[in-house]
Amino acid sequence: MAERKEVFTAKTIEEAKAMAAQKFGTEESKITFSVIEEPKKGLFGKVKGEAKVEAVYEQSKAETAGDYIKTILKNMGIESDVSVSETEDGVVIDIVGDTTGAVIGRRGETLDAIQYLASMTANRGDKDYCRITVDCCGYREKRKVILEELAVKISKTVLRTGRTSALEPMNPYERRIIHSAVANIEGVVSKSVGEEPYRKVVISSTAPRRDRKEGGYRGDRDRRPRRDKKPSEYTPRSMDMMKTSFEKDYKRPKPEDSNLVEGDLYGKIDI
Repeated sequence: MAERKEVFTAKTIEEAKAMAAQKFGTEESKITFSVIEEPKKGLFGKVKGEAKVEAVYEQSKAETAGDYIKTILKNMGIESDVSVSETEDGVVIDIVGDTTGAVIGRRGETLDAIQYLASMTANRGDKDYCRITVDCCGYREKRKVILEELAVKISKTVLRTGRTSALEPMNPYERRIIHSAVANIEGVVSKSVGEEPYRKVVISSTAPRRDRKEGGYRGDRDRRPRRDKKPSEYTPRSMDMMKTSFEKDYKRPKPEDSNLVEGDLYGKIDI
């Protein structure tokens, strides 16, 4: 519960109470009033001064979140209807209007930001957490269908190739949709890796990876025995390739050999 407290001033106490009920968007019976100052009657029955009333309203988390979102939309210059409903899983706030594209944003990023802020505002200072879900023109359901189709498509590719596939970074809500869809497909598993806000889902195959060239499993390749050549089949080039590195280096002329004469041969040997 969130407490709202404000002082209202009017000609009469009744008018001040009515102003409070209108401002809080609820009935007067749900508001606690304290009279700070009453108007006084002067000479000849004239009323001097005004009435001041302090109004305290214990607002529910659903109302707090709804009012917060209405304030955001007003500051964004967006005219829309906001409906608030409480369910077993928490509070669902639906935004409906003709100019709500800016509310959703790219892949729902703006909508997720509004949902996060509304949740923080509604649950501030309270240990009992209430889950706040903000939707706009049925976007959440449409996005869920797209993510489920994506999970099936990627899973089929992983099953065919045996290669692990990583999806783009997603928020926790969308990652849960992917995990749930992959769990219903045999032969693949999924897990989340990385740190927020770049945490993403990785889908892997539970079967060994197949080698495309050999057509079998990696590590189980068909090793064909080499055909032995007959002595007559060896060419001078192939014979040269069989020489050891010592033989090649021994027969290769050295740079200093071109400068030697017959008498200097032993002069190069350190005895």
